[in-house]
Parts: sequence; structure tokens; C-alpha cells
Amino acid sequence: MATGTTGDTGTSGTSESPATLYGPVSIGLGVIALLVMYFYSILAILAGILAVTFGLLGLADKDRGNRTLCAIGFVLGAFGALAPFTFLFLYSSGS
Repeated sequence: MATGTTGDTGTSGTSESPATLYGPVSIGLGVIALLVMYFYSILAILAGILAVTFGLLGLADKDRGNRTLCAIGFVLGAFGALAPFTFLFLYSSGS
């Protein structure tokens, strides 16, 4: 039995960078924004803004393959951040 292996260094051939995480992080923050927008509107706004930011950063990176994830995270974050403002204006109309 050989104790050392040759050839495989554990990398898959693609260069991993933090930019590959923009899509999943954007979706995660967008889902959090949607889940808490009824109860914790400040947290929903913050998570939504971060989701939009990470989504835009991922969409601006041309050579990554997770542009779909970034677009979905962008939409979820935008809705999660804007919905609490909509609720505020609807329910504080004064009537």
C-alpha cells in the first residue's frame, strides 16, 4: 500500500474565488428577507439590501456561471426590501 498519492491535488480545475459565492449568498439573504418581512421589517430591509448588493456584484462578473442564481437573489432581495415599505404606506394611511 502506498501512503502518498500523485496527481490529484484536490482541485477541480476551476479557479475558486469568493465571487462564486455571490449567487448562493444572495439567494439566502433574499429568502431571509422574505421570511422575516412581516415580523422584523428592519432585518428584512437589511437582508434585502445585502441580497441586492451581492446579486448585482454577481451579475457584474461576466465570466462566472452562477448569473441565474444572482438574478434570482436580486429579485428576492428587492421584493424583501421593498415590501415592508409598502406595508408601512398601506397601513399608515390614517383612515
